[in-house]
Amino acid sequence: MASKFRICKASCCYEKEPLKTAFGFKGSALTCLWQTVVRLETDNNIGIGLGVQSVLWSDATVFHALGEEEGNRAMFKLTKYAVSLCEGMEIETPFEAIDTLFPMVYSYAKDITGCENLRTTFVLNALVPLDFALWQLWSRENGKTNFDEISLFDGKRQSKLANIPLITYNTPIETVKDMARNGTALFKIKIGSDPLKNNDLDAMLSWDKNRLLEIHNAVKDIKTPYTKTGGVLYYLDANGRYDTKERLKALLDFAEENGILERIVLLEEPFDEQNKINVGDLPVTVAADESAHSLEDVKERFELGYKALTLKPIAKTLSVTINMADYARKHGMVCFCADLTVNPIMVSWNQCVAARLHTLPQMNIGVMESNGEQNYINWENMHKLHPFYNESFTKCENGIFNLNNIFYAKNGGIFELPRHFDILTLKEGE
Repeated sequence: MASKFRICKASCCYEKEPLKTAFGFKGSALTCLWQTVVRLETDNNIGIGLGVQSVLWSDATVFHALGEEEGNRAMFKLTKYAVSLCEGMEIETPFEAIDTLFPMVYSYAKDITGCENLRTTFVLNALVPLDFALWQLWSRENGKTNFDEISLFDGKRQSKLANIPLITYNTPIETVKDMARNGTALFKIKIGSDPLKNNDLDAMLSWDKNRLLEIHNAVKDIKTPYTKTGGVLYYLDANGRYDTKERLKALLDFAEENGILERIVLLEEPFDEQNKINVGDLPVTVAADESAHSLEDVKERFELGYKALTLKPIAKTLSVTINMADYARKHGMVCFCADLTVNPIMVSWNQCVAARLHTLPQMNIGVMESNGEQNYINWENMHKLHPFYNESFTKCENGIFNLNNIFYAKNGGIFELPRHFDILTLKEGE
């Protein structure tokens, strides 16, 4: 039984991190990502949690209504509001805290965005740094020094994770080819482009076909020891851009005709979450991501034929993710960890979950997406904040994260405070 602790002081701030190029998905693009920080204190301990805001990913309607800057400002207001509610709160577990805070923050979020049908993920994204700070505090207050003590995973320990880089609409084909030559075994490919900027879905389908064929032709002959077939595999992310099963089948038929279908390990979020199409008869494993905001959503997606679940503790909170993963495991759904272009410390939170998942059926080792190094201008400076900056598990080498004994002994550093970090130097926000 965990002991209760009282949060006597709480604060938050943010910093903007520019991206190397426009980051294209969902038919739009990002130019920078706000890094958020929450600091919580009890009488005896401090907990610091980091977050990364992705308004376009979490609710494209808000992104298009408010724009990139104002959308980020709105999300940070949610974090700040949640932090203010935390001060003086006495809690037993982060699960309890997030369950208590969520309805109040969601109501506030609808008010400040003017969006009555606001997606739950927008609020969860805002709560991530608070959730991580709570888990740090919980571990210190209760003397819990092992990640296995807070999770419901089955104890699997991977020694290697194949990094899944993200191929956006703008990633040069030579870059893709170089990644495959340097060890990448599984690529996450964004589909659903809006090439004419008018939401022409026929043009989208044509663009997607050409893009898949271009990538496949570039890497199909490159070998890897990390897959069952010895060839590079693909994970397609549609971000809800397809409208009908017929249009999606046209893409998959094209893929089959060109020898691509057999390499598609996962197809993520083909349809908008309100478009409740059964996907059980599709010739690929379909994964739920943005549509899975809660345990009830995971159950619904399972009934709709979704056979995989994208885990994002770095985007939906660890607290919510643990419960989702437990249901998925018990019902035979494939689980894997995807990225939100997070910073190096948050990569380690994802590693702690990914390291305890079973391998995908087509893979010989575990997998995890991490694309921050590809996309941030200041990645190396961000990396230096990691409490185990010099350890090999924090670096992807030849497409692989090697998880050594230090990684497991130190929980990837997630319960440690960041190095050279002063929350007071960042902006307090609104």
